[in-house]
Amino acid sequence: MDLVFLGEWGNLLLRWAHMVVGIGWIGTSFYFIALDLALTRSKEPGIYGTAWQVHGGGFYHVTKYTVAPPTLPAHLHWFRWEAYLTWVTGFGLMIVQYYLHAESYLIDPAVMPLTQVQAIAISVASLLAGWFVYDGLCRSPIGQRTLLLSVLTFALIMAAAVLYTNVFSGRGAFLHVGALVGTIMAVNVFAVIIPAQKKMIAQMIAGEEPDPRYGAVGKQRSVHNNYLTLPVLLFMVSPHYPFLFGHPHAWMVVALILVTGGLTRHVLNSADAGENWDYYGWAVPVGLMALITAIYVTAPSRPELAAGPPVTQTQALTISARHCTSCHARRPTHEGFVEAPKGIALETIADLRRHAGQIVAQAVQGRAMPLGNQTGMTEEERQALGRFLLGGR
Repeated sequence: MDLVFLGEWGNLLLRWAHMVVGIGWIGTSFYFIALDLALTRSKEPGIYGTAWQVHGGGFYHVTKYTVAPPTLPAHLHWFRWEAYLTWVTGFGLMIVQYYLHAESYLIDPAVMPLTQVQAIAISVASLLAGWFVYDGLCRSPIGQRTLLLSVLTFALIMAAAVLYTNVFSGRGAFLHVGALVGTIMAVNVFAVIIPAQKKMIAQMIAGEEPDPRYGAVGKQRSVHNNYLTLPVLLFMVSPHYPFLFGHPHAWMVVALILVTGGLTRHVLNSADAGENWDYYGWAVPVGLMALITAIYVTAPSRPELAAGPPVTQTQALTISARHCTSCHARRPTHEGFVEAPKGIALETIADLRRHAGQIVAQAVQGRAMPLGNQTGMTEEERQALGRFLLGGR
């Protein structure tokens, strides 16, 4: 079989696995935060709260201990592999999609002329650095001040967004913001939450009273993960939407997504906790305003095309043949494709007319195409193609 075809299947299966384990991880995160907020406080010593729940035709009575039960149960159900495998499969996708094809997806010479090795090194180093800065903030005295920690974590992600948008392609930059947030979330589980739980279990086995500090630390990181979930989901699907990463100030779009997702999560958590609307109602209009602003600033507008001579059909086809049809052809010549992406071929005038809107969005306005601008499409060529497709001939 063709190696490109098998590679596509490998990419698909890895992406499928990433979705499956990611759904499992996010589902448990949402469930346990909602459970924690819905508990009925107990007056019984050592019991934090209880909850009656019904699902799938059965009734469940859940009890949460203030710190830990008096004796260690014979069987404990851990929730960790979903998080680990989400990161592993996600990083696997990063390798096969962005590292192995860095020239197409990660590097844009117009942003910064990097080699493949340089781009990968920046990627890995930034993910590690982002985690250590975040973890340092949490472990410092700042970690006890929730509002200040939230602001500084937001500032950290924004600083990363500015870095990425000035180093990588638009697509690669947005994806890396999601990768950084996802790395923080996964390492929270691996390096903080699970170790804290293991320390409490070790203390119980040794006949000691479990230190509640470990539970508090684990709870803090778990809440952080919960609030970051909605933004990270959008960042991870952003490569499919050039109007997000193609914005000239993409870092601003990142900020609006963080605010919208975080406040949406806050509203849902507050509602689950039975809080008074007066306590959290402000988050609804603020979140909506952030979302509306994001839609407004990313809304397409008719490109301001530079004046120029009329563009003939032959000239338009020449531009397409030079920069588009290696991929977007009925029989692509690009080594990474066995068929035209999304079934879009751009070999005839009829093809160009049929897909004019997408061409303008991707190649004239968004500059997301050609991939990594490997063919060196000039601004003059983009303008000419825009004039032809928009009827300004």
